[in-house]
Amino acid sequence: SPATAGKLLVIPMEGSHWLSMKEVLVELSERGHEIVVIAPDSKMLIDSAGTYELKTYPVPFKKEEMEELIR
Repeated sequence: SPATAGKLLVIPMEGSHWLSMKEVLVELSERGHEIVVIAPDSKMLIDSAGTYELKTYPVPFKKEEMEELIR
């Protein structure tokens, strides 16, 4: 095959971008790729899954503050 499974580092954005990307990550995982997703600890839609490893990093605002700003 022209490509072999590898390691992927994903730094997604919130919203529909993530929802679309999540589908792609599932497919890549099924093809043998190891995936690490990095997201702020105030994330709203980005969640953990068995198909990738989720790592978070601290940010100076809380999830509740982000949700309030969006509302």
